[in-house]
Amino acid sequence: MPFPRLLAVEARKLFDTRSAMVITAILLALAVAAIAGRAAYLGPDLQRLIWTAGISYGTLLPVLGILAVTGEWSHRTTLTTFALEPRRWRVIVAKTVPPMAATVVACLFAVLVALPATAVTGAVQGVPAEWNAELAGVAGWTLTLMIFTVSGVALGALLLNGPAAIVIHLTSTIVWNTVASLSSTGETLAAWLDLNRTTAPLASGELTAADLAPLAVSVTLWIVVPLALGILRVSRKEIK
Repeated sequence: MPFPRLLAVEARKLFDTRSAMVITAILLALAVAAIAGRAAYLGPDLQRLIWTAGISYGTLLPVLGILAVTGEWSHRTTLTTFALEPRRWRVIVAKTVPPMAATVVACLFAVLVALPATAVTGAVQGVPAEWNAELAGVAGWTLTLMIFTVSGVALGALLLNGPAAIVIHLTSTIVWNTVASLSSTGETLAAWLDLNRTTAPLASGELTAADLAPLAVSVTLWIVVPLALGILRVSRKEIK
């Protein structure tokens, strides 16, 4: 099957499912509510309002990535998919792209909501609006969310179990915060292995050369290794 057609099929599969549609609707609604609420409470600060959407995005976009990979295994439609495309690694690659595209669209949506929210809030409150969002900062924030989304895809490919992958994703922050609080060794481990911490400089647009090594290590741990093992597992897994 030509890859563009495979990509289109996988994109349709993702957004045709009820769970994906519900998550997308919740994601957009939460972004609007969070931006509007923070604008009213903290004032017209464009960069702050854009990043406000990341609170829900960082949680739900990886879930969308998980469902993109695990949905067919729970619905038992993999036999048809792999009969049409026997090269299973291509299917995993095609399943990775739609959640990443959805992340970019979601980030653009946040910007489009934050722009009028900043202007309206400034006019209503009678204060100058802060148009302080820089392209590098928004790009870094978007790239960070894409990393989180792909980490969801990788975790889903490794486990092939949606509920288990979602639980691990949702509890990882709590686990790493606990590890960091135990000792200096735990703090060091979290500084290098916790994806939330290593991507923080990238998300803020303040990434330096010193931040690259921890970022590379955490991306390898949470994306490269599980995705490679997931592709290997899917390629060898018996389909019933």
